[in-house]
Amino acid sequence: MNVNLKTREEIELMRVAGRLAAEVLDMVAPHVKPGVTTAELDRICHDHIVNVQGTIPANVGYRGFPKSVCTSVNNVICHGIPSAAKVLKEGDIVNIDVTVIKDGWHGDTSRMYYVGTPSVMAKRLVDTTYEAMWRGIRAVKPGATLGDVGHAIQKFAEAERFSVVRDYCGHGIGKVYHEELQVMHYGRPGEGLVLKPGMTFTIEPMINEGTYHHKTLPDGWTVVTKDRKLSAQWEHMVAVTDDGVDVLTLSANSPAPV
Repeated sequence: MNVNLKTREEIELMRVAGRLAAEVLDMVAPHVKPGVTTAELDRICHDHIVNVQGTIPANVGYRGFPKSVCTSVNNVICHGIPSAAKVLKEGDIVNIDVTVIKDGWHGDTSRMYYVGTPSVMAKRLVDTTYEAMWRGIRAVKPGATLGDVGHAIQKFAEAERFSVVRDYCGHGIGKVYHEELQVMHYGRPGEGLVLKPGMTFTIEPMINEGTYHHKTLPDGWTVVTKDRKLSAQWEHMVAVTDDGVDVLTLSANSPAPV
């Protein structure tokens, strides 16, 4: 596997892109409410990325994806296509996934949002997924393995009686959107690629209320839970440092680590 190690200077450029992506998620938060369509959320994000930030939305046109952000609602695991027909309603949960390109470098992050007041189960799933992501992040350090990262996520999520999606994962990132490195959100301690300073990748666990089985809708993109139960996802972009991990997708209003 060809793993592209980044210099400190390159990581700082990635941090700029990551912060800009996170600021899109800050900006859109007040617009996530009942009655709004996911197409409108996409338009708001696109306008901010292009006209306010002066950056490039990486998703639009990527492998044929038609929109600037992904909006995954309730039982959608990932890659939900924003639509004028998808109207948010009270109690929904939605993931918005943003990737921007700044000076050639990608910044990739996603967050969960509540539409009004969530159910007890929805909130527990979203909170568990968030903590699972941070447990994975904290497992990152030189000499650790990708199996350590995946195990930290899987152990916590399954202890809460949820399941970890197997077929979609985090990825290496830099000037290329999806580098060769793959970050599974399950695994065994000590197995897999050994982490080295300069590696940059996303940690983005998808955790399901029910089983981890899924199917892809006829649009070729939208992945949903096979049992139609809820799914949640959070994502940060990180760099391996000399003594640990650096999260590159933080903004002034990012949710606090747990």
